[in-house]
Amino acid sequence: MRRIITLLMVLSLSLGFAQTNDIDSLSIELAFQDQDSLKVDTSLKLIKSLYNINDYDRALKYVIESEKLSHTLNYTEGIAEITYYKSLIYAHKGDYINAISGYNKSKDLFNKLQDTLGVAKVNNSIGLIEIERGNYTKGLQFSLLSINELEKRDLNKDLNLAYSNLAKAYYNINDFDKATEFYLKALEKQKLLKDTKGINESNLKLAELYSNRKEHRKAIDYYQKVLNGNAAANDSLLGLVLPKLGGEYLKFNDYGNATKYLIDGYNVNRKTNDKLGMLLTLNNLGDLNIRQDRLGTAEKQLMEAGQIAKDLNNKTELLKHYKLLKTLDSTRKQFDQAFIWQREYYELSNELKDEKTNFNRNSELEGFDFGSNAIEPEVVGTTSNKQQELAEKTKSDERLGKYKLIFYGLLAALAIVSTFLILIYLKRNSNIKYMQELEEKNIKIELQNEAFLEQTKHLENVNNVKDKLFSIVSHDLKDSLSSINGFIDLLKDGSLSREEFDNLIPELSENANNASLLLFNLLNWSKSQMQSLEPKPSLFDVQEVFEDKVKLIEPRMENKGITLVDHSLRDFAYADRSMFEIVIQNLLANALKFCKRGDTITISNHISNGSCIVSVADTGVGISKQNMEKLFKNSSFTTMGTDNEKGTGLGLSICKELVELNNGKIWVESTQGVGSTFYVQLPKSRPSE
Repeated sequence: MRRIITLLMVLSLSLGFAQTNDIDSLSIELAFQDQDSLKVDTSLKLIKSLYNINDYDRALKYVIESEKLSHTLNYTEGIAEITYYKSLIYAHKGDYINAISGYNKSKDLFNKLQDTLGVAKVNNSIGLIEIERGNYTKGLQFSLLSINELEKRDLNKDLNLAYSNLAKAYYNINDFDKATEFYLKALEKQKLLKDTKGINESNLKLAELYSNRKEHRKAIDYYQKVLNGNAAANDSLLGLVLPKLGGEYLKFNDYGNATKYLIDGYNVNRKTNDKLGMLLTLNNLGDLNIRQDRLGTAEKQLMEAGQIAKDLNNKTELLKHYKLLKTLDSTRKQFDQAFIWQREYYELSNELKDEKTNFNRNSELEGFDFGSNAIEPEVVGTTSNKQQELAEKTKSDERLGKYKLIFYGLLAALAIVSTFLILIYLKRNSNIKYMQELEEKNIKIELQNEAFLEQTKHLENVNNVKDKLFSIVSHDLKDSLSSINGFIDLLKDGSLSREEFDNLIPELSENANNASLLLFNLLNWSKSQMQSLEPKPSLFDVQEVFEDKVKLIEPRMENKGITLVDHSLRDFAYADRSMFEIVIQNLLANALKFCKRGDTITISNHISNGSCIVSVADTGVGISKQNMEKLFKNSSFTTMGTDNEKGTGLGLSICKELVELNNGKIWVESTQGVGSTFYVQLPKSRPSE
């Protein structure tokens, strides 16, 4: 890496030295040339070189000298080029008036010379300066005039500038389709020119545009391209991209990737104290935590986001903030507070619509100049005739009387119109107030309907629980108990020999274990569904739980020919021990169920980031990708074991609920035909509030 950096530094120094040598050579050449057009051309080369290295003051000195010589020689081509470059320098110095004046002069000269390329470059430069000043419609007109000529000559550098200007202008007047088109064109040129900064800007804007169009997959691709560029070395860019990328994954409910990028964005923006990046991150984190029912955390994040949005006057993110707070309070059933946020949301939304309307109206007026009509004063001649003076005075008095009459008439008309307008205003206010009250009532009704729907859904879920319980009891539990009853009947009738009795004992034991585990799972699952499980956490030794539960399945492991590898260590976890025992018992039973003769079950535990992580691994049949998605869900999904063992499909959903009740996590890694490993992570101490 150091060698690459050193090589880049050497190359940049070499280029710098090469440019300096060219400038020095041109300066020497210029000093010895005669006062003719050739000297103007050499001076222009020198001006261009100085302009390219941003040495504007020195370039301006040569511009002034060359301009004088060009006018003396009446060298029109030279005057046009020099005037153009002088305008470019004025534009970079922020002198808009002189820049525009110079551009217009050079454009007139290029038109006389029929230099279409020169005219195109001037139009492109005027378009750039107008777009930078916010006159987007006017800037568009000039930039579009330059495109055909620049494309005809395939001038990549000029086209990159033109496409970028047009994309920026279309973006700001909300023509997002055109903005996307020109950002894509600019990106092609930037790749050819190896313009890293331009590539990052175009990728970032394209990501935002695709996000606005709800093409979130494309948005993710372009955000990833920014990250894969040099964004990692730029904290400000990283702080902007990471929360936006996390927000895009949130649109797909991909909470894993959303969490990863949002946490990274949070850390970067906290470190750099980037307010905008922190605002984006906190709003998206609030959304994520609402969806995952971490409402307390979501509230803290959204409160901080709201304050930052107000400090930055970022109305777009503030609008999103109000919407998320409405969702948060609706989830909590705090409908009065939710209604307040809903009203704030509508008021700000209407304000933004008005601003957009005013902006579009102003954009339509751009580029139009309104002239003023000068009123020339009347010159009254003098005369020696007093009678004529008296007549003139009389006419003047009559004219003044007419003006007074007109004035009073206009004043009366103004009073009538004002009264009429006041009445209209009062009527309008009354209507607005009535509409607002009606809207508030509608919103309250809407929120109440949402609450009723949620209650209905809850009742349907409880009813579904009842149906599932009866269904499972009527099938699986009946099968196991019927088998045991049949065995007992044979024993009572004396129909079994001692040898047959010994052979059937393992099968009887298996059926009894299945019935016991089924009943055990059903009771715990139904309790969890009715929200009656309350953990009683304490410190306990994980290894002791493993030892107890392994003893229960050892006979079944021997019958099936399964080997147990015990890598467990003495370590402590802070959770409800009885709930943890249920989880381990289910995971061991599952591992045994899907192992074949000769397979291995491995149990182990270790410490990671202050947590205790235990694992139950097997070399059994594994789990397909399609079935992986069905695990841990409240549905009776099950598959037959390697010896046709049956199950309820509820064990893993119970495990997930019990682990999460104890502030833990459960997950699985599996490859079909290779085996599966289930992990359980639990805290080692009481979690902070």
